Amino acid sequence: MEGGAELKRSKSLTITKDGTVVENLEVRGGIDVRADDVTIRNVRLVGAGHWGIAQQEGRTGLTVEDSEISGNGTDRLQIGIVNHGLDITVRRVDIHTITDGVVTPQGLIEDSYIHDPLEFPGDHVDMVSALSGPLKGRLVVRNNTIVNNVGQTSAIALFQDFGVIRNAVIEGNFLAGGGYTLYAGAGGKGTSSNVQIINNVFSKQIWPKGGYYGPVAYWDKNGPGNVWEGNVWENHVSVPEP
Repeated sequence: MEGGAELKRSKSLTITKDGTVVENLEVRGGIDVRADDVTIRNVRLVGAGHWGIAQQEGRTGLTVEDSEISGNGTDRLQIGIVNHGLDITVRRVDIHTITDGVVTPQGLIEDSYIHDPLEFPGDHVDMVSALSGPLKGRLVVRNNTIVNNVGQTSAIALFQDFGVIRNAVIEGNFLAGGGYTLYAGAGGKGTSSNVQIINNVFSKQIWPKGGYYGPVAYWDKNGPGNVWEGNVWENHVSVPEP
């Protein structure tokens, strides 16, 4: 959040005009993005339900920056930011008290703090997740602090729920917690490719093994273009390639 700007109270918003800038608001509800090249800036959103901010199918260019997204601490907010569309940027955003932080197959997530989920019965808790490879471009998750302080599922999950994982860069993040801290993209739909896990710091501050079961699962070291390099524990001891 940027200092100095007074936040005006708002209810839920639906954005239908391309290029709209939403800023300096405290939103009690959700923001439904049905337009291209929308910017959400200096917004504090407190929500409940399926998502806080959603970019809908066929839309592109959403940027969320310098903002805070959370549940209300009582009711479930399933996903902080969900992307059903194409390109998205999440930058310098504090996301917490949610089940899933950011769900997107592509785009950029950087310099953000995603942490302290609120778990409800039946939840699968992931701070950042992709459920397939990108529709276009790639997924880049870099220079974030991502902490899941419950025993499942992950800090970052590259899952093959809907398609083969490919073209993902996970770089320079501080990662902790979950069942496994990182699910690294292998799965039954095909061989993951061009997945780069580079220069991340895995922490034991939540669980002695990083995640409850360990730091990493579902890594395919034989996938074309897959790279595991420079990943360490906080004490600088290498996290070996699985």
